[in-house]
Amino acid sequence: MAVVGGIIVNVLCAFITYHFNVPIYLDCIGTMGVAAVCGAFPGVLVAVLTNIFCGWFNSNSFYYVFISVIIALVTADFIRCKNHKKSKWYIIFYWLLISLFGGVLGTGFQWILFGDNQFFYVTETAEALAVSTGWNYFIASMLANFGLNLVDKGICTLVVLMVTYFLPEEELYVLWYSGWKQRPMSDEDIRNNNSVLQKGEYSIRGKIAMLITVAVIAITAVMSWISVTQYKRTAREEYRQSAVSTAYATATIINGDKVDDYLRYGESASGFYETKKAMNAIRDASSCVKYLYVLKIGEDACYAVIDLDPLNEGDEEAYAPGDRIDFEEEFEPYMDKLMAGEEIEPIESENGLSGWVLTAYAPVKDSAGTTVAYVGADVGMEFLNGFVTRFIIEVLMIFSGFFVLILVSGMWLTGVYMVLPITSLVSWADGFVTNSKNQEDLDDSVRKLRDIEIHTNDEVEILYRSLCRMAVDTANQVRDINYFADATSKMQNGLIVTMADMVENRDSDTGAHVQKTAAYVKIIAESLKKNGYYVEKLTPKYMSDVVMSAPLHDVGKINISDTILNKPGKLTDEEYEIMKTHTTFGKEIMEKAIATVEGENYLKEARNMAAYHHERWDGKGYPEGLRGEVIPLSARIMAVADVFDALTSPRVYKPAFPLEKALQIMEEGSGTQFDPKCINAFLDALPEVKLVLKKYQEM
Repeated sequence: MAVVGGIIVNVLCAFITYHFNVPIYLDCIGTMGVAAVCGAFPGVLVAVLTNIFCGWFNSNSFYYVFISVIIALVTADFIRCKNHKKSKWYIIFYWLLISLFGGVLGTGFQWILFGDNQFFYVTETAEALAVSTGWNYFIASMLANFGLNLVDKGICTLVVLMVTYFLPEEELYVLWYSGWKQRPMSDEDIRNNNSVLQKGEYSIRGKIAMLITVAVIAITAVMSWISVTQYKRTAREEYRQSAVSTAYATATIINGDKVDDYLRYGESASGFYETKKAMNAIRDASSCVKYLYVLKIGEDACYAVIDLDPLNEGDEEAYAPGDRIDFEEEFEPYMDKLMAGEEIEPIESENGLSGWVLTAYAPVKDSAGTTVAYVGADVGMEFLNGFVTRFIIEVLMIFSGFFVLILVSGMWLTGVYMVLPITSLVSWADGFVTNSKNQEDLDDSVRKLRDIEIHTNDEVEILYRSLCRMAVDTANQVRDINYFADATSKMQNGLIVTMADMVENRDSDTGAHVQKTAAYVKIIAESLKKNGYYVEKLTPKYMSDVVMSAPLHDVGKINISDTILNKPGKLTDEEYEIMKTHTTFGKEIMEKAIATVEGENYLKEARNMAAYHHERWDGKGYPEGLRGEVIPLSARIMAVADVFDALTSPRVYKPAFPLEKALQIMEEGSGTQFDPKCINAFLDALPEVKLVLKKYQEM
């Protein structure tokens, strides 16, 4: 409706100004209005159709399509960028820009079509300006047309601003996005999608634009070449027939018995004047014969008998009767026939495009039937040069506007049916992959996909529907997987706690040791990461595995006898050696568990902690005497947590150390018994450590 309305407004305004010879156009009001409220493609469509319909009363309107199309594009971009709302200077710049464009191009087009300005008022103004300033007349014409366009485009700009001002925002929104085949996107969404497009070396839009450009130019070039070639062929045949008929018609009025008298006495010969007058009448009846003459063929040259005066000033002067004319090179193949007085085919000499001449010869016979002379009729073919040049210029003038229409149409169709939907899907897919680990984000991604609402009714929509189904199925599968993963994790945690309780219940002196050490391990690991220690190692999964495995660090004690495990006094050396074997037993137990479970899992860290949590930083620990960072990080963390809990917890053979004393012992062990970084992390997180200690002391 907007397009039809814009065309009607344009055509009516153009008809009124053309009918009353008003020196303004007003044929862009509808174009600019539609481009402002609907976008580039509808505006360009209005511009092209307006010039086509205006051809009904102004045949030259076709040539101005390009100017109208460019004004539509500039207007659409001006409104799309909301420049009219930023500052009045943007509006003035826009007004001056389209006026300058219309004035300069309009002047050029008018001079090509008319050789001067279209309006008499503009011509007078340009002449006065050129005289008063000494400027070139063409430059003065451009300035005069620019001034005319200032008035014309000023009125159009004012109308456009009024339309955009009075139309409600929601109506403008509907008009601008009415052609979209999906839910309209915000400016931010479009910018994000454009950033997605920049990942590829070439975009679909660019490839389509290149294809359309090459195709349209190729088709136009081929059609122009065919048209020119066909016209030249037809024109040459028509002119050939005209020359032949003129030559033979003239030969019938020439008295062959008087040719020698015409040659000897010229205009004073009897019947010469009447014959020349009849030849002029025949030439005037022909639309294309330029020269008409009678020649007598001699052995060494030809001689003028009658040569009509040229039609145009500047053409070669006529030969006088008896003048010698040397044979031209083109006559050589026909000399034998000419000397024999026979008929010959028309001769065409082609000395460059502007020098084409086609000559038809007709024999003049005397009363005895002997050829005594020839009538020559020349057709100048240089007209083809001007025709081809003007034809190409006019084709380019008309083609330029339609080319932009085809290009913008292709870009618009590609955009709404392919680029926008596909880009939206690619942008969504990136977010879907990023958020695939979180169920809530995954569900939100599915909602966003459904909100795109693609309805292109083609393969793109089929792809969209398939992606919607895939996304829903994926989200449901991930939900099920997370449910089973949570159940499995809870089962694993239950098994760990059960195994740890089995060990702890046999040791009457380690109350809540498993829970406290697990809490300390978590605190130390988080503090290490916070302080920037072992950042590459301390991934979220690794930290989760370590915390989950912490309760199993003493699982090997299940193989230690109750006598040794619960002995109230100090262990003998032999008993101590047996106690130390709980690390190797723990390692063996965990390795057997690992062997029964395929793939990567947290039990590997449980094995490390069970086997090496009694190793020392200085290499004096057991069971293998490892030192430094050779000791697994999880075991180094557990060593700090295990010793601290042992110091701060009461045993049958000792009371609990005060916190200050325990911390002193821990600091003294930094760099010898413990990893210095683990001690630093432990001390930095002392407030959290105290909370855990207090919690279990009050139980």
